[in-house]
Amino acid sequence: MLANLKKWTVGLGAALVLAASGSAYSAPKTILVVGDSLSAEYGLARGSGWVALLDQKLKAEKLDAHIVNASISGDTTSGGRSRLPALLTRHKPNIVVLELGANDGLRGLPVASAEDNLRSMVNLARQNKAKVLLVGIHMPANYGRAYTERFTGMYKELSTEMKVPLVPYMLQGVELVPTNFQADRLHPLAAAHPVILNNIWPQLAPLIK
Repeated sequence: MLANLKKWTVGLGAALVLAASGSAYSAPKTILVVGDSLSAEYGLARGSGWVALLDQKLKAEKLDAHIVNASISGDTTSGGRSRLPALLTRHKPNIVVLELGANDGLRGLPVASAEDNLRSMVNLARQNKAKVLLVGIHMPANYGRAYTERFTGMYKELSTEMKVPLVPYMLQGVELVPTNFQADRLHPLAAAHPVILNNIWPQLAPLIK
């Protein structure tokens, strides 16, 4: 009888372990988007920006993932760096999408400072066991060739240095069509956001799947 009880106990323990591992495997992933107005639906109806479209795509493809959009219009890499620790603690994301730098560039802030802030954010996310996707942006040509090339190169250098997947330019295919933009000529209209999502998805999908 004792032998049978021992076998039953071992079997129950194994079943519990398998159930726990299965539950962990099926747990939904949390995707944290830390960005600026390009991800915060500036000037758009709620639910029409690329992050909202991503949520719809995940549901359509039956991918079990939850999105936290922590983007703030006007945010810089410095602002994102200061906000990230609390966001990581609160949401415990599996994936962090960093879409920052545009406002650093538009204000002419030192590229080295923006690069340092992004590097710190990547390291912090990884320390919290999150995968990272870096989303790049370009500066208008009127900022001067030296600055714009250094700014664009910052994302590629970080991607190579830190082995982080990169979306080279989130506005690829959008920027050359004036009618894609709001009156400020900086923020895309809702009609352009599916293109933005299509630029981001190929690098993001492997992190989710």
